[in-house]
Amino acid sequence: MNKSLVTSPLGISLQHTMSGQGYNQDNLANDFSKQSLGDQGGYRPATKPKRTLKLASSSGIKLANAPKKEEPKKEEPKKEESKKDEPKADETKKADSPAPAPAPAAKTETKTEAPKSASPAPASKTETPKASASSAKTEDKKETPAAPVAADAVIKEQEEEIDEEVVNDLYGGKDHVSIIFMGHVDAGKSTMGGNLLYLTGTVDKRTVEKYEKEAKDAGRQGWYLSWIMDTNKEERNDGKTIEVGKSYFETDKRRYTILDAPGHKMYVSEMIGGASQADVGVLVISARKGEYETGFEKGGQTREHALLAKTQGVNKMVVVVNKMDDPTVEWSKERYDECTSKLSMYLKAIGYNVKEDVVFMPVSGYTGDGLKERVPKEKAPWYDGPALLEYLDGMQHLNRYINAPFMLPIASKMKDLGTIVEGKIESGHVKKGAQLIIMPNKANVEVLTIFNETENEVESAYCGEQVKIKLKGIEEEDISQGFVLSSPRAPVKTVTRFEAQIAIVELKSILSSGFSCVMHVHTAIEEVSFKALLHKLEKGTNRKSKKPPAFAKKGMKIIAVLETAAPVCVETFADYQPLGRFTLRDQGTTIAIGKITKLLE
Repeated sequence: MNKSLVTSPLGISLQHTMSGQGYNQDNLANDFSKQSLGDQGGYRPATKPKRTLKLASSSGIKLANAPKKEEPKKEEPKKEESKKDEPKADETKKADSPAPAPAPAAKTETKTEAPKSASPAPASKTETPKASASSAKTEDKKETPAAPVAADAVIKEQEEEIDEEVVNDLYGGKDHVSIIFMGHVDAGKSTMGGNLLYLTGTVDKRTVEKYEKEAKDAGRQGWYLSWIMDTNKEERNDGKTIEVGKSYFETDKRRYTILDAPGHKMYVSEMIGGASQADVGVLVISARKGEYETGFEKGGQTREHALLAKTQGVNKMVVVVNKMDDPTVEWSKERYDECTSKLSMYLKAIGYNVKEDVVFMPVSGYTGDGLKERVPKEKAPWYDGPALLEYLDGMQHLNRYINAPFMLPIASKMKDLGTIVEGKIESGHVKKGAQLIIMPNKANVEVLTIFNETENEVESAYCGEQVKIKLKGIEEEDISQGFVLSSPRAPVKTVTRFEAQIAIVELKSILSSGFSCVMHVHTAIEEVSFKALLHKLEKGTNRKSKKPPAFAKKGMKIIAVLETAAPVCVETFADYQPLGRFTLRDQGTTIAIGKITKLLE
C-alpha cells in the first residue's frame, strides 16, 4: 500500500503506518465512541444480558423484586383489623402502610387529583417554557411528589416477568434496526433507498410506475426511484434531499427504518440528528468518474459524514460503492479498489475497526444489483461477497436494554388532535397509559397512544424502536427538539454547565475562554461557550497538563468547562453514551468532538 501522506479536510493525517504522526485507532474519534455494536441503546451492563429478560418499569425498578415487597403486605391487615377502635393515630399508620386495602383508594385519589393540576395548565402556560434556574426550583417543589405516584402506576401495570421469546413474538421474532444512508450529495442515497422499498415489496409496482410517469413528465426521468424517499416538492425539483427522510421495510429476518440523510453541506445539522438515532451506517459513495473525488476530497461530505457518524455512536459501517453500472465504470475492479483503498485508510484513521466493523460492497442503486440479490457473476466475477440486505440480515443482534429507565430524545413534534412527539427509544420500554416526565421543563405527562414505524397503533414499544407518542398534560408549543421524554423515577439530568474532554479537529485560528459555537448532542442543538480551559492532554498518553492552556488549536485535546445558553438534557459519557457525546460546529464546519466527563449543576 502506498504510504504517502494523505490529509483529510479536517486536517487529520492519514499516514497511520508512521508513529507520532496523525491519529491511529487510539485517536480522538475512537476515544469518543468506544462502544461495541451491542452497546447501542442504553446503559452499559457489566455483563452481557441474559436470554431471559425481566422487564422493569420505565422508572428502572426491577419488576422481579416487586412481588417480594408485596408479600408481607398481605399479613398486615389481619393485625390491623383487631385494632379498629384505636385512636386516629393508628389509622394514619394504616393509610401510610402498604396494605392492599387502602392502596387502591390512595391511587384513585391521585388519579382524580391529576386532572386538577392539568386543568389550570393553560393559565400557567407562560411559566412552563421558562427554563430559568429559579422557575426550575419552584417547579421541583410542586412536581416531585407526582413522580413516585406515576412510577407506581407504571409498576402496577407491568409487574409480570416477561422472557425474550414473548417480546420477540410480538413482532414475529424480528428485531428492529435503524440504518442511516449518508454520503456526499448525488451519491445516490435516495435512489438506493427507494429501490430497497420496491424490492422488499413495501412499495408496489403500480406506485413506482406512477412516480416514473410523473418524473418523466417533469423532465426528471432518472429520478423516479428517489421520489419514493423524497416526497417534498422542493426536493423533487432540485434532486437533492433537504431533511432526514424516514421509511420502513421488512425482510424475513428483521424490521428496518431507513433514515435518508441530506448530502449537501448546508444540511449537515439534519444529518447529525439522523445519525444520533441510527444503529448502523450505510455510507454511499459514487464510483462514477469525478463524483467519488468530489465527495472524498476537501469540501466533500464523504469524510465529514463518516466522522460525524462515528462521533454519534454509529460504530458499524457498510460502505456501498454505488453507480458501478455507470459507463465510466462498467463494474471495474480497478475503480472499485481505488475508491475503497483511500476510504479504508481514512475510516481507520478516525477510529473504525476496518476489519471487524466495516464492510465494502459494489452495488447499483438504480438497477438494484447488489441490493437484495448478489451482483451477477457476469458483471463482477471478482466480487464474491453478500448483497446489502443479505449482510444486514446476517449482522449480530443488538443488545437492547429493556430493563433500563425509559429514555426518548425528542427528534420532532407535531399537533394532530393532541400533542405528538417522535424519536427513537434509547432505553427502557413504554406502555399505553404510562406516566412519564418531559425534561428539562419537568412536565408530567401521560401516554395516550403509541404509533410504531408503520404508523399503526400499538400497546407498547421497546428500546431501539422509532415511535410517535401522543401525550396528555402538555401543549405542543411547550416542547422543543432535544427535550427528553423519560422515566419520572429516574429522569435525565438537566444542566447548563459541564466539564468535557474535547478534540479540536478543524479550526481556522485558535479558541480560548469566551469562544462560542453550536453544540449538537443527541437530537438537541444549543449555543455553547467555553468558560474555562482546564487542561491540555498530551498526545499518545492523554496525560493532563498541570497548568491550564491559554488557548487551543487544531489537533489539540483539552479538558474544558462549557456553558449552554439554555438547560440541556445530558448525562456523562461514562454513564450513558447516547446522551454524553457531542459535536461542536462553527460557521458551517465541524470544529470539535467531545464527551461529557462531569456535570457541574
